[in-house]
Amino acid sequence: MPGVTIEQLREIVSDVFDDEDVEISEETTAHDVEGWDSLNHIRFMVTVEQRFNVRFTSREVESLQNVGDLLRAINSKSQT
Repeated sequence: MPGVTIEQLREIVSDVFDDEDVEISEETTAHDVEGWDSLNHIRFMVTVEQRFNVRFTSREVESLQNVGDLLRAINSKSQT
């Protein structure tokens, strides 16, 4: 089964932050996306968990530094 792609995460960022033109890369952080505050971070993570049927602990979420870390974490959890 193919892993989650950066484009799939971009679609979620676009939906959660209501920005159809948002561009993200593996290096993108919360500081790079307009409106990415603590509330929207929770909305984003809940959406990711629901969309890809994964669950993250608070510690795992806190360890994520950028979109690339999240992508690798999702794909790692999806394979178990």
